[in-house]
Amino acid sequence: MIAENFSYAAPSSIQEAITMLHEYGEDAKILAGGHSLIPMMKLRFASPTHLIDINNIPGLSYIREEDGFLKIGAMTREVDVEDSELIKSKYHLFGDATKLIADPQVRNFGTLGGNLAHGDAANDHPAVMMSLGASVIITGNEGSREVSLDDFFHGFYTTAVEHGEILTEIKIPVAKGRFGSAYHKAERKVGDYATAGVAATLQFDESGVCNRVGLGLTNVSPTPMRVSRAEELLMGSRVSEQDIAAAAKMAAEDCSPSEDLRGNVDYKRHLVKVITKRMLTKALGRAK
Repeated sequence: MIAENFSYAAPSSIQEAITMLHEYGEDAKILAGGHSLIPMMKLRFASPTHLIDINNIPGLSYIREEDGFLKIGAMTREVDVEDSELIKSKYHLFGDATKLIADPQVRNFGTLGGNLAHGDAANDHPAVMMSLGASVIITGNEGSREVSLDDFFHGFYTTAVEHGEILTEIKIPVAKGRFGSAYHKAERKVGDYATAGVAATLQFDESGVCNRVGLGLTNVSPTPMRVSRAEELLMGSRVSEQDIAAAAKMAAEDCSPSEDLRGNVDYKRHLVKVITKRMLTKALGRAK
């Protein structure tokens, strides 16, 4: 199908883009990579009257460690994450996730900020970012504010980004000491949305006790979710095989998948249990 008529603008600064959002009203949409918005427009699931393309705004694409955080600009492409030496050396779950996202053509243009701002529980980065304890910087006329990923997703395609605001940066606490992370999703075919996915991070102090843990799930709840009960179980432990098995069981119990063409509820819970066990084991191995 063909999208409905819309106007197009390409501002050269964040402030100009924000001004346009207020000028055009709630029918205006931000265009980043476009791999979520444009297909929805073609199917007429979304019909914005104004598209505001932020690809020409400088300073929104970067990956760096600064002030105790890994900072990623919202317009950073998937391929930039895939190729980053910093990411490859310390944050292995990004490498796991990016190669599972669609295909190279999509990864060459899709952005991390757009992946999060779309607010889809089936996207891969929400679970990844949740497991890493990430927050996002949202910029509007009143300045910038920081929102934890735990408080970012409000519902189906609904996030903490309000009209007249733009997600501009992702912040992740820097990995320290013995740190390992892993991500995997079960999919019907290569590049598909997840039937179920799990992101796991583990960090240990010098004595071998877990002092940081994150477990995020993909596409098995109405919004991206962390498995808080399993995280609490692992925190302060040495993460034994028994601990991992118990955490995987909790993840399967606490998620809330729905039946669809990818499988029924029991099947998806089973996948969560199996993948959680494997990703925690993989993260543990990488931490060692």
